[in-house]
Amino acid sequence: MPEWEIEQGIGETRAARIEGDRILEARIFLEGVARAGTRLEARLKKTGRPALAEAAGQEYLLPKGASAVTEGERLTLEVTREAIPGAEPWKRPLAVVTDRSAGPPPATEARELRFPASHDELGNSGWWEMIEEARSGVVRFPGGELRVSPTPAMTLIDVDGHLPLLELGRAGAEAAALAILRHGIGGSIGIDLPIVGGKAERQAIAAAVDAILPQPFERTAVNGFGFLQIIRPRRHASLFELAQDRAAFEARALLRRIALEDAGPKRLVAHPAVITLLKGKPGWLDALAHQIGGAVALRADAALPMSGGYAEKL
Repeated sequence: MPEWEIEQGIGETRAARIEGDRILEARIFLEGVARAGTRLEARLKKTGRPALAEAAGQEYLLPKGASAVTEGERLTLEVTREAIPGAEPWKRPLAVVTDRSAGPPPATEARELRFPASHDELGNSGWWEMIEEARSGVVRFPGGELRVSPTPAMTLIDVDGHLPLLELGRAGAEAAALAILRHGIGGSIGIDLPIVGGKAERQAIAAAVDAILPQPFERTAVNGFGFLQIIRPRRHASLFELAQDRAAFEARALLRRIALEDAGPKRLVAHPAVITLLKGKPGWLDALAHQIGGAVALRADAALPMSGGYAEKL
């Protein structure tokens, strides 16, 4: 079983499980977001089901309530779903009451990578290609592509291509399952596959998903319209959801890229939304200055796409 690789970045911690030269699974842990499994000291704000509690300035919904605890009392929570940024900033993270003491989530066996370094281990395993998939929503596979669209209700994956229908259905289902795993997609997932005629053919397409996705998950059969629904635990945002918070996503990606370039003072040139975000994060700029061994300046260029930032030498 490949182990996880951990890379400490600016504003985020990156994690990937790599086999050979390919990322099988990846996570981006955002700075300031309590991870699933974290136990926090909190204060109950509202009783009932769901109840509402606050910890470190963040409100948490408690779907199971908080029995025997009154408003204003202290309690300990365990985070079951992290805050979801991007299109759903209103959606509060979820937690349950626990009698265990506050503390971090259980440790995962992992190898910490040196960063920045001359050898970009994550990059050489497909990190940048995966980031492009997350920002564009397009995942290509031989003979076709997926279009991934996060919505408040579910993540929709459309399969399209030029292969014969049964072959496209199998290849698309396999590519979708790999993308679900790689990008950490949880919750309700709908896959729109090509329509194939027979029940045996549809079962073969669904079997491609079963062969890749680890338990726990539930799924429907592929119906006559080519639709397959999957339900997986949703403990955190997928990379596609993180990418919807475009300015922050692109700012962190830019900082990682610049940290791997030649050392020395730099001016970051980027879309105005990215520059505005970076101006509000002086700690991030100080951290980059330390990594590159020189001062960091900023310049906005409205002609650049959000992902088109680069660095000039000062």
